[in-house]
Amino acid sequence: MTASQPLPSVSVVMPVVNEERHLRAAVDRIWAQDYAGELDVTLAVGPSKDDTAAVAAELAAESDRIRVVDNPTGATPAGLNAAIAASAGEVVVRVDGHAMIPSDYVSTAVEVLQRTEADNVGGIMAAEGTGDFERSVAAAMTSKFGVGDASFHVGGAEGPTLTVYLGCFRRSALQRVGGYDESMERAQDWELNLRIRESGGVVYFTPDLKVTYRPRHSIRALARQYHDYGRWRREVARRHPSTLSVRYLAAPVTVATIAAGLGAAAVGAIRGRGTLVLAGLAPLGVYAAGNVAASVWTGARIGDVPAALRLPVVFATMHGAWGVGFLRGGAAGGTRR
Repeated sequence: MTASQPLPSVSVVMPVVNEERHLRAAVDRIWAQDYAGELDVTLAVGPSKDDTAAVAAELAAESDRIRVVDNPTGATPAGLNAAIAASAGEVVVRVDGHAMIPSDYVSTAVEVLQRTEADNVGGIMAAEGTGDFERSVAAAMTSKFGVGDASFHVGGAEGPTLTVYLGCFRRSALQRVGGYDESMERAQDWELNLRIRESGGVVYFTPDLKVTYRPRHSIRALARQYHDYGRWRREVARRHPSTLSVRYLAAPVTVATIAAGLGAAAVGAIRGRGTLVLAGLAPLGVYAAGNVAASVWTGARIGDVPAALRLPVVFATMHGAWGVGFLRGGAAGGTRR
């Protein structure tokens, strides 16, 4: 920081639902920050099946720098907006209830905001698993074959970008664009960053910010997650057609092509036309070959045999679920709230 740039006040906002196990540890990480400026926390507590509300109340009773607000819907964007409205910091830092941020997270974010004059700064979603399956998902989520070339997944050079993980915002930027769109149950970060960029602001990536992310622990949970991602990315495309790109169309096009090919192969088998069967199976064969090649390369990179053996299934689940979700669509939430 320079003498001409005093440290701004910072408000950390956390939407929490069913975070009894992790909430206190996440808040402890905030108090462990090396940031020398003013720092406070606002928790937006949604309906939970555990004692999240009780833990939040205990934390608020222990410190006058913690506020608790109600989030009756439990939806993430609604909770974020409620927490932002109840806070006053010049910089708003979004943190999830189970996120373990490093001790220099806030100070690094503020330094980059001031140095670059960006409106939002974020870093890497550092996926780390504990079991074999989680480690395999973590490897896939840091692979370009798995998730494309987004910097917040695979890293890269510091600079302007389309979106970032979580986010450290200037309050003025959030006020300028009206905060999070509460009709976006998923992809609300991408949509908000789009509006910031469209308003003339800059969204900035720096690899110096890393937040540990725990992947889903089962095939079913992973499929549900990526299916929802696909559906809501389709909703972003519906509202903002200009945002469509090859990266976002790759999975749905692949799913549609494979499905059409399998249909053709079935017709060929019924009619005894071997050429049609082979042609119909070709798209699946091409994807399978690419999947295996990417799995071998990624497995060699991580050097973890049990996790590597699961990569073909993990890749196929992520791509298939995302593609089906995108093709299905149907996530339209009506007008912006």
